[in-house]
Amino acid sequence: MGKMFKLISGILVLFCGINVMSMADPVIVVQSTTSTANSGLYDSILPQFEQQTGIRVNVVAVGTGQAIKNAIRGDGDVLLVHAKSAEEKFVANGWGVGRFDLMYNDFIFVGPDNDPAGLSDATSAVDALIRISSERALFASRGDDSGTHKKERLLWASAGLDPTTSSGDWYRETGSGMGATLNVAVGMNAYAMTDRATWISFGNKLGFKIVFDSDQKLFNQYGIILVNPSRHPHVNAKDGQIFINWMLGKKGQTAIANYTLDGQQLFFPNAN
Repeated sequence: MGKMFKLISGILVLFCGINVMSMADPVIVVQSTTSTANSGLYDSILPQFEQQTGIRVNVVAVGTGQAIKNAIRGDGDVLLVHAKSAEEKFVANGWGVGRFDLMYNDFIFVGPDNDPAGLSDATSAVDALIRISSERALFASRGDDSGTHKKERLLWASAGLDPTTSSGDWYRETGSGMGATLNVAVGMNAYAMTDRATWISFGNKLGFKIVFDSDQKLFNQYGIILVNPSRHPHVNAKDGQIFINWMLGKKGQTAIANYTLDGQQLFFPNAN
């Protein structure tokens, strides 16, 4: 009985010791856009960062607009999103400490194989949207103030069109993430605009294809920002900055470049 008690006590001490050690591990929270998570990028690069630094990273993957709101509330240490003007406003208003270009890819239009609005013949992204509107072809929009939705709104404005006047008709706002919106688009044979990384990793294409890309206006820049600890003293600025430095440095940029899916590179590092 005495030996059994000692054995159990030893196991408990060991277990508690492991818990204390794990609790002491430094942790940061990254408020992030969904595309970097859904594409599998974090699954590839974060284990490398954690192994090299001992810092654990918890990612909150939401639309860019929501990620910025969360960071403003102080619910994170680092912001990683893709809406440059909104990011610059975030910093200008004192919520962030500097903003840095991290990587890029592009937006694309996807749709059914028969391409009813003829987007494959479009001369620009704006022309693609004009064709959709003219044909009253079904279009699934995220409608969630994400980076993708912000870009879509800019393109509609450049076309001189307000698709929300047809909301519920040919223009359908899902209020959902990119994966869910693509599922809606596929389900009702509608066009959609998405970042290329999410499309490559999307597993429910079912006869859908890229119908238009290769316009400079579809360039998709990602930025990274430290949440300002002077606004939120609880921010883990030290480890957050270590993460940012790693992502912007050779190791992080190489890890980003080396991540591929089905033989395709999803993100292209461009830290200055």
